[in-house]
Amino acid sequence: MDAIDRNILRELQQDGRLTNQELAQRVGLTPSPCLRRVRQLEQEGVIRGYRAVLDPAAVGRGFEVLVSVEVQRDRATVEAFETALQELPDVVEAYRLFGSPGCLLRIAVADIDTYERLWIERITALPGVTEVNSQIVMKHIKEPTGLPVATRP
Repeated sequence: MDAIDRNILRELQQDGRLTNQELAQRVGLTPSPCLRRVRQLEQEGVIRGYRAVLDPAAVGRGFEVLVSVEVQRDRATVEAFETALQELPDVVEAYRLFGSPGCLLRIAVADIDTYERLWIERITALPGVTEVNSQIVMKHIKEPTGLPVATRP
């Protein structure tokens, strides 16, 4: 990956809807080689997809909670827990962690009552869950904007 590829990645992270013409101009290429590079980055899995960034409140998910979960630490239980998480659309991100807690979830729901029902009916009932701690998000200080792309490898 060279400097032009890294510039392409930076530009697409800022605006994934750029036309190939606009992207080519921004990175100093003509459209054909720019498109070839983008397709190559997609084929190599460097670019994994494109998506719209939504306003959570506008889609009824303005209440966010970070949830730390302790799960029994045997392989079968962890695998069952992770599989069951896939069935919970309110869990918008999930990470298995080293140490304690064993798992961190980001949940987006409409309000605290909806979260309480989810907590009681679904989260505490997941396979192997031994402890659940919730932190309500007060304010987003820094939103995800993509990964830093180094100027040099």
